[in-house]
Amino acid sequence: MKSRLLLLLCILLAAAPALAQSSAQSELKLTLLPNEVWWGGAVTLGRKMPFGSAPVAVNLDGDNFGNQAAPLLLSSQGRYIWCEQAFAFSVEGDGLRVTSPGHVISYGQAGRTLRTAYAFAAKSFFPTDGKLPDRVLFAAPQYNTWIELMYDQNQRDILKYAHAIVDNGLPAGVLMIDDNWQETYGKWTFHPGRFPDPKAMMKELHALGFKVMVWVCPFVSADSDVYRALARKGFFLMEKPKDPAMVTWWNGKSALLDLTNPGARSWFTGELSRLQSDYGVDGFKLDAGDPRFYKPAYIGHEQVAANDHTRLFAEIGLAFPLNEYRASWKIAGRPLVQRLRDKNHEWADLQVLIPDLVAAGLLGYTFVCPDMIGGGEFQSFLNTSTIDQELIVRSAQVHALSPMMQFSVAPWRVLDAAHLSAVKQAVALRQRFTPKILELVKASAATGEPVLRPMAYVFPEGGYEQVNDQFMMGDDLLVAPMLTKASARTVLIPPGRWKADDGTILSGPRRLTMEVPLARLPYFERQ
Repeated sequence: MKSRLLLLLCILLAAAPALAQSSAQSELKLTLLPNEVWWGGAVTLGRKMPFGSAPVAVNLDGDNFGNQAAPLLLSSQGRYIWCEQAFAFSVEGDGLRVTSPGHVISYGQAGRTLRTAYAFAAKSFFPTDGKLPDRVLFAAPQYNTWIELMYDQNQRDILKYAHAIVDNGLPAGVLMIDDNWQETYGKWTFHPGRFPDPKAMMKELHALGFKVMVWVCPFVSADSDVYRALARKGFFLMEKPKDPAMVTWWNGKSALLDLTNPGARSWFTGELSRLQSDYGVDGFKLDAGDPRFYKPAYIGHEQVAANDHTRLFAEIGLAFPLNEYRASWKIAGRPLVQRLRDKNHEWADLQVLIPDLVAAGLLGYTFVCPDMIGGGEFQSFLNTSTIDQELIVRSAQVHALSPMMQFSVAPWRVLDAAHLSAVKQAVALRQRFTPKILELVKASAATGEPVLRPMAYVFPEGGYEQVNDQFMMGDDLLVAPMLTKASARTVLIPPGRWKADDGTILSGPRRLTMEVPLARLPYFERQ
């Protein structure tokens, strides 16, 4: 009996760090511990993370900052904050304040590190369902037609792009046909003028080795037969009881599907399934869905917060293993691909890829893609004389050992032989590490742990909290890309024995300055 009581006491003591400071309220004020910093809130705030050294004020209610977000904060010293609804938070001096009027804020201590705080939060608030998106999204490069075709998506040029990928020695993977393949927004059929035989196109793309995704959104153009049919069924969010709300977005004004209505959800998923059965489409790039489009005054089948409309749109993708999202809310731990928002073709935006990727992982969005190689803003590529070829190479190298790799601008069109060769070497390096990447992705689906991790997650005692130009893939692969227009960089080597990409064996901890010629991506494998 004594031994059983002793065992029970040990179990309770072991659980005590996670329970000792547990509390729940609608306003929370904390004093920062010495050297404590925090991560969380929204992915595009990654460049400002970790929070604690400078003032910051953020309100997540109705704002996902153009990317993924979640009501979660994690501390370098094991503390966590969570709420089932959006909250606002601010850091000023040594104080952290979190508010969510009318909602419960959960707070506690889970161990003493960022990793233990994340593990507790993931298990408690967004447990993984053990499922993966389609493995081809990780195992091969992705190619998006946006930069090359913009709004002129058409059968001839899509096939030309796909053939050029293979002809230029790049491996087939996922091909994403972007916006304006459809007749109009909400009328999800291939435009007959631009796509004379979409079934034949799909057959040819599949024969080349591609899986094909098409772009969709939750908007419906008002001057269409689809709009009139859906309006009669009450499938739109309403401005007034008889007037569908017209939402202004980057391509004009459209009605917005009310995804709180089971009928509207069923119609939309039915349209996607029809594209699969009728044309052989494999999956979907589901764009928009940001909370800013969902005004509180809109009338729906159910009245939910703006952020919850974003979550409902993200849930559509769960029926399709080949998916991609840019906007998400509180849907971590699920088999959804999350892409960083479009970046400009400039070095400053290259330098925010790693902190934003880190932020995505720490919010539970572990299946993350670092935007498009070289940037996703098409204006940057209209004049080839303004393209920085070195930037495209360095961007490809960041992608090479990230969870996913996505091209859009055709590298063979904008690069000379030397720079194109360097990009191909980055692709070849990824192919060599694909088994490792897939192993980490499968582990993430099982445990919920991020695939891409900040240094402080793996080495909590190393003082690496502010390191934002190198990262870990799992616990044993350190990646240190070149992020500036230079030929050398400094790498922080953590404790242990490490084998560099050139075969050199190093012992850490140490600071290493190294030459990084154009085709080199520095990485270090733990021995």
